Amino acid sequence: MRKTRHSSFIAVLAAAAVVGLAAQTGVLAGQDRGRHTGQWVGTWSASPQAGFLATEFNDQSLRMIVHTSTSGRRLRVRLSNAFGTVPIVIPSIHVAIRSEGAAIVKGTDRTVSFSGSPSVTIPPGALVVSDAVTLPVPALADLAVSIFLQGNGGSATSHNLGGISYLAAGDMTASEDAAPFTAMLPWWFFLSGIEVLAGKQADAIVAFGDSITDGAGSTPDTNSRWPDELARRLVGHHRRIAVLNEGIAGNRLLTDGFFGPNALSRFDRDVLAQTGAAFVIVLEGINDIGNSSPAAEVSANDIIAGLRQLVIRAHARRLKIIGGTLTPFEGTTLPGFFSQEGEMKREAVNAFIRTTTLFDGVIDFDKAVRDPTRPTQLLPAYDSGDHLHPNDAGYKAMGDAIDLSVFFAEGEVNE
Repeated sequence: MRKTRHSSFIAVLAAAAVVGLAAQTGVLAGQDRGRHTGQWVGTWSASPQAGFLATEFNDQSLRMIVHTSTSGRRLRVRLSNAFGTVPIVIPSIHVAIRSEGAAIVKGTDRTVSFSGSPSVTIPPGALVVSDAVTLPVPALADLAVSIFLQGNGGSATSHNLGGISYLAAGDMTASEDAAPFTAMLPWWFFLSGIEVLAGKQADAIVAFGDSITDGAGSTPDTNSRWPDELARRLVGHHRRIAVLNEGIAGNRLLTDGFFGPNALSRFDRDVLAQTGAAFVIVLEGINDIGNSSPAAEVSANDIIAGLRQLVIRAHARRLKIIGGTLTPFEGTTLPGFFSQEGEMKREAVNAFIRTTTLFDGVIDFDKAVRDPTRPTQLLPAYDSGDHLHPNDAGYKAMGDAIDLSVFFAEGEVNE
């Protein structure tokens, strides 16, 4: 009798477990269906850097303007305390579509939450990703991300070139009006990325490089960098591929610089960890050449070895990697940056990039912007004035030099 009751009890438990498992499976299946109705992909990014200017904020709001590369029906915000030494507390975060200046389009303001909370604490060295925000995001549009800081307690992780941030007293994160924002700063703070929920086939191209990728010499707040031109071309061809700019001014392939860690050390964070990354374009090495010295000699073979390492690491994660040739720099106004020996190194590195079979593609940026009559110099029409960084027209020529077929399967048709 006991055995029968025990067996019956076990049978009841088993049946209940099956019912519970079936119910749970149904719930999870529903969640999975919701998750797989689209694919998250980065639409904008900026590499975190150690802050060195305007880093103390007390009861102030920052409204940061960023430019999307692809569209989506929902978004997530990525905030970074990569170079912080203490936790950073952000009590309020909002996102909206920008109209002009610091003003936003009426009715587009949304509160950003993290695990259901309107505030977030970011530990030192950490990255946080927000909950999904329901806000249709157009391609090639400006978003306004607003954060309130009661105090940042130390150096603010930032991106130190080409950003647009407006500053206001108090918590003005939900303000549709531009009036409270009375100052502007040319950097972004704590903001490292925006992701969107796009179509089922959504990929990202990561532009990985130095100031020539970051857009030094271009007109501020016009999105005239070569990755911006690439994004415009992709949208014009009806391609759902994002472009993420991970350039850092002064960046070197092999050695840390004043503005950030070397390319080999930041590759995981800035390329491999990007949401939806499928391609990477590498344009690195000119700062290694320009800053080489007898005390810290960098050879062409050293740079080539570094590029080989990036190829190996990209392919290990099944990313296609495209090499960009180094652009001319003779006559640069940077003291001691150019030398004939350095030019020989540049030409050797470019010869490797053009002829190696390691890369999945090559972009001849050098050919796109050099002066045909003096190929060691930028074409004057493309020169920002320092004979190293292109101007808006030069960056457009670089973006136009990219063969878009590298990013698509043979015979693929437009959407």
